[in-house]
Amino acid sequence: MSASRRSGTTDELGPDEPEPGGAELLAALLDGMDAALCAFDAGGVVTHWNREAERILGWSAAEAVGRQGLSGWAVRPADAAAVEGRLLSAMDAPGRQVHEFALVTKDGGRVLVRMQSAAVRGGDGKPAGVYCAFSEVHAQIDLERSIALSEALFENASWGVVLVDADLRAAVVNEHAARALGLGRTAVLGRPLADLLGQGVEELESALAHVLAEGTPPAPVELWLSVRAGDGQEDGFERRCWRSGFLRLASPLAEEPVPLGVGWLFQDVTEAKLTEQEASQLRFRSQQLHRAARAAAECEDPMEAATVQLDFALAGFADHALVDLVTGEDPVRLVRVAATPAGPGPCLPVAMAGIPLRYPEGHPAPQCAERAGSVRASAGAASPERAREWACARQWPEDTVHALCAVLRSRGRTLGVVTFLRGPGRGQFERADATYAESVAARVAAALDLAGVLGG
Repeated sequence: MSASRRSGTTDELGPDEPEPGGAELLAALLDGMDAALCAFDAGGVVTHWNREAERILGWSAAEAVGRQGLSGWAVRPADAAAVEGRLLSAMDAPGRQVHEFALVTKDGGRVLVRMQSAAVRGGDGKPAGVYCAFSEVHAQIDLERSIALSEALFENASWGVVLVDADLRAAVVNEHAARALGLGRTAVLGRPLADLLGQGVEELESALAHVLAEGTPPAPVELWLSVRAGDGQEDGFERRCWRSGFLRLASPLAEEPVPLGVGWLFQDVTEAKLTEQEASQLRFRSQQLHRAARAAAECEDPMEAATVQLDFALAGFADHALVDLVTGEDPVRLVRVAATPAGPGPCLPVAMAGIPLRYPEGHPAPQCAERAGSVRASAGAASPERAREWACARQWPEDTVHALCAVLRSRGRTLGVVTFLRGPGRGQFERADATYAESVAARVAAALDLAGVLGG
């Protein structure tokens, strides 16, 4: 129980008499403090002593209040003059003073404390005493480390840090996170995550909601998110992979844990993931080419060998494959000789009676044959109806969204074109895809050339 002397010194600490109940209110306030507090009058007599001071040193308020100084009980006699002199000097100094020294506990132990002292002014503005707030040095250092860590995370961290409130809105972000989101730090605050991110935000919000409900997950997770460019405009998305860790934040002041939000820490690993994916894709495609070559070598019919090559190439690469051979030039005329069915199935020869395909002007397949190089085409962001019209106009399956044409060349001659088609569930063909398609086309062309030689 905090205590203060009922006369003399108490009157000196304020200009007026406390109202009824004021002493009890003051005692309750002092006892509720997290820091230990004691106070001295101008003569160095202890006037206040709260519960935290009792917890640290073991001396009760009844044992402490009224003592002259700290010598012989809370401070060793050899140190008393220096300690009390430093504390009482706060009456003549502006602001607060900070000291570190050892105090003596009731059981004879010693505790290193950090103490802040400041003057108490009377009604006339003159020093009437000193109040001192102190805590164990290790506890103070732990607090300072926590504060320093928090400030460092939000100023100098080399990874993104975002505090998300219980409504899944950004409450605090550091510089790194603001740059990654493409917005200023203040522009992010209070906004829903859906305003800051594009694709993948639902997965992120689900992870945050899980952390709020269940607690911190045991391991980080990698999330692919589309970051809005152009300060929140609808176009210009950039897909990034962020390795993310989550921490549930709970108030240390509540009797039961009350979630304050989630700490989201992330690091951009896009380049490493893309490199890893490219390496994995390259290994898989190399293995497919190897398997295709071994399977084709067992085929007696060269046309069968060509279609086997395409069956292996389609795995993980495209949904359909079409093979057209050149039957005339200027303009280029193409005849369909092999194709995959509309549904799942292997690539098979097609009987077309030698009738050229009626490809419209600007079709990618004749362009590929004329240029003797690969041609890519895509319906882009067209609506499903427009995408179907786009595919049907080019005589492709109606679910086609992306196309890649690779020239079939053997012995210095253009034999035809192989066309790979992708549906809406796959991305556009990239430059690496064109390289792979050209490797497949070279093997298919060799088999078709052999078929022509044998047929002749």
